[in-house]
Amino acid sequence: MDQGQEWNVGLLSLLKQERFLIVALAAGFVAYSVEHSVLQAGKTASLIAAAVLIGIIILASTRVAHHAEVLARKVGDPYGTMILTLSAVAVEVLILAIMMGNTSSPTLVRDTIYAAVMLDINGILGLAALLGGLRHGEQPYNDDSSRTYSVMILTAMSISMIVPEFIPGDRWHYYSAFTICAMIALYAVFLKMQVGPHSYFFSYTYPRAKPATGGETPKEEAEHESATISIGIILVGVLIIGFLAEFMSTLMNAGLEGSGAPLTLMAVVVAAISAAPEILTALRAALRNRMQSVVNIAMGASLSTVILTVPVMESIALYSGQPFVMAMTPVQTVMVAVTLIAAAINLNDGQTNAIEGMTHFVLFATFVMLTALGL
Repeated sequence: MDQGQEWNVGLLSLLKQERFLIVALAAGFVAYSVEHSVLQAGKTASLIAAAVLIGIIILASTRVAHHAEVLARKVGDPYGTMILTLSAVAVEVLILAIMMGNTSSPTLVRDTIYAAVMLDINGILGLAALLGGLRHGEQPYNDDSSRTYSVMILTAMSISMIVPEFIPGDRWHYYSAFTICAMIALYAVFLKMQVGPHSYFFSYTYPRAKPATGGETPKEEAEHESATISIGIILVGVLIIGFLAEFMSTLMNAGLEGSGAPLTLMAVVVAAISAAPEILTALRAALRNRMQSVVNIAMGASLSTVILTVPVMESIALYSGQPFVMAMTPVQTVMVAVTLIAAAINLNDGQTNAIEGMTHFVLFATFVMLTALGL
């Protein structure tokens, strides 16, 4: 086979692998063509179209997550987990920024961050620890990482989502500017720890797994994929997701208007879209008895959502002159407090089990019930 034929075969193979992104791109052009017709067809048609776009966005985000995972396996922890969480947060921030332009809800940012923390810590970590515990019993990890994540999440959420309740309305821009600086400072120090001399906080040495006969480890599989191609597909995928999110937001707003649906539903949708690929990655890691990856993904995604989303959205608020409501409701504050206390207790001994996973998963079910009740 000559070089030209090899290139054609490689291109066809790549297009086949990235069929979800190709479908997503095609869906974007279709949405552009029929958006006004769907809006004129009524709320039901708008909601159906929005649901279809949400499904396509999730499929596209799984490809972004796959290539982030390829890069993560190439570089290893802690850099790998950082790539995974940053790719998810990039998708979330992009969708959130687009949806803020199509909705008048001043609480969307707050509700999305709250929903993301509930999904990441109680949903992802809870389900992974539950299933992993049922299969493997007690699963070890480095408890230095869990303590670091917990105190950083508590500090970041307190500064950005609890203290604002006590800030006078005519001084919000001063505190908003302070919040941006505080989040950047926190993340800068955390990043230095994560990739610097304290990087061992976020890693754990497991016995080398023996692949099945004729099989390869995930690390070996990742080596066959080009890092350059993965980076390019991640960038293209994020742009396609943003393109689709614009139409999804418009259609969802039109479909939900006057329907009596919970105000937090859109926030849950944004959080779920960004968390969907992480759920699959975390569950695979838990079933392979790699709980350190689960802790890094779940807790790291929660921290990244708060510490990176807040400064971006606060900057938008300062630029537009329109503040967001960032202070959590009493119900949200209680749920976050209980979640972080449970995480501090459960993730304090370097091992997880099914009972600890079940406690977080019940908290996640409570969050779902409260959302359904409009609380």
